Amino acid sequence: MEIQKLYDLDDIEFEDIAIGLVRLAKDIPAHEFFYKINQLNNLSFSRKKDMVFHGDYYDYLFPRFEAYHKFSKTCFTFISNKSSESKQKKVQTELFTEEENIKFLLNNQADVEYILHSSEQFPDFSVILLPENLVFPIQDYTLSSEEELYQIIQYYE
Repeated sequence: MEIQKLYDLDDIEFEDIAIGLVRLAKDIPAHEFFYKINQLNNLSFSRKKDMVFHGDYYDYLFPRFEAYHKFSKTCFTFISNKSSESKQKKVQTELFTEEENIKFLLNNQADVEYILHSSEQFPDFSVILLPENLVFPIQDYTLSSEEELYQIIQYYE
């Protein structure tokens, strides 16, 4: 009797993820930013367990904030683009390593404060009212399955 193959990794299609890039117009602390968002919306963003990225020399922690939209039953997650803390695992002995004690999830988007992710396949970020004069319009961004951040988001989802 032949064992049936349940799935073939070559047949699995990895779909891109749509995220939003949030840039702040003013430098304000996270608690103040989410307090203002919670005031404007029927959402209640709260801090969740930090997202952890394991590097060769450091472990990086990225704050996460989540809320559920009551009507659409959608989970919205804000992830800090910049690490809030780094824990050194081993001493760097090489001169030109690319790893520093601060990390950005999107290296080419260092001006982005938060990455906004939704549990929906085609997210509608317009349901979140953002405080005027504090935030630039949300920029749509697509992550492909080859990107490192894609794998991290899938793990924490």
